[in-house]
Amino acid sequence: MKFVDFARIHVHAGDGGKGCISFRREKFVPRGGPDGGDGGDGASIWAEADAQLATLYDFTSKRAFRGARGGHGGSKGCTGRTGDALVIRLPLGTVITDEDSGEQLGDFTVPGQRQCLARGGAGGRGNQHFVTSTNRAPRRADEGLPGEERRLILELKTIADIGLIGLPNAGKSTLLAALTRAMPKIASYPFTTLHPNLGVMALPDFGQCTVADIPGLIEGASRGLGLGDRFLRHIARTRLLVHLVPVDALPEQRDPESLWFQYELVNRELAAHSDALAALPQIVVISKVDLATEEEVNALRTHFEGNGICPLLLSAESGDGLDRLTQAVNIQLAQLSQQAASQASGETT
Repeated sequence: MKFVDFARIHVHAGDGGKGCISFRREKFVPRGGPDGGDGGDGASIWAEADAQLATLYDFTSKRAFRGARGGHGGSKGCTGRTGDALVIRLPLGTVITDEDSGEQLGDFTVPGQRQCLARGGAGGRGNQHFVTSTNRAPRRADEGLPGEERRLILELKTIADIGLIGLPNAGKSTLLAALTRAMPKIASYPFTTLHPNLGVMALPDFGQCTVADIPGLIEGASRGLGLGDRFLRHIARTRLLVHLVPVDALPEQRDPESLWFQYELVNRELAAHSDALAALPQIVVISKVDLATEEEVNALRTHFEGNGICPLLLSAESGDGLDRLTQAVNIQLAQLSQQAASQASGETT
């Protein structure tokens, strides 16, 4: 199934049913009078988070949703049937925005979370409601009210604890496969990953965490170049970034300045997209160190440390450095969880 993380839909809740004009005429009931019932309410449209879904692909073929109309009122005071609610199921991480007003209607982060997207119209009143002292036989009833109608934007933001970022072909997919049981597409050309891949790994202190392989960023991604900025939204959900800076296969391009330029380039794109992305904590990793000599690797590490960054050295292909990275991730996530718990307890007190 194709990965889709953006969609536009149109929702129209059900209209209310008509009120009824009716008069009671029965044998042995000399003063019957009006008995028209009310119309039923139209069906409301709801959204519900479903943990089994991972993409907005279903909304590429179906973009319009219409709720059922309420039943019309009947005689003998019978109220029309209320329209059955229409439930639209969305993957976790979906943000719903009203296209016309820009209002955010929902942010689905918990399985089973529900949000009303459009209210059904109220049913019309039957003629029994219009009896007065001067009008004992009213021939009037209300039409049902129309249901709410909205144009909505659906944006999927991947929910993960760790986001793997870096330039195309930095080794993110290989690292994801090494850390988890995920099986992303791995190849030696740029832009192999065209959508975020997820995997789960177990950490001794933090427990199970979700790792997301974010498609490669290039210079100008925040302005729509390369794969564009649409994947930057997936990074916003992560707690921690693992920033991979790969050693180049060509010896003449392994100089420290070249790798430092790559590191700063990705960070500039994060900052250009939003300050929140730039503020996320990072673990910097020099990847593919098996391509370089020991002297070259030491020179790279020394250059980063001279600029205030202490990188980890990693070869996901051989497994060298995976334990150090796992330990660093475990410590960082545990600390972030403690900070979040302390902030939550402080707010409640």
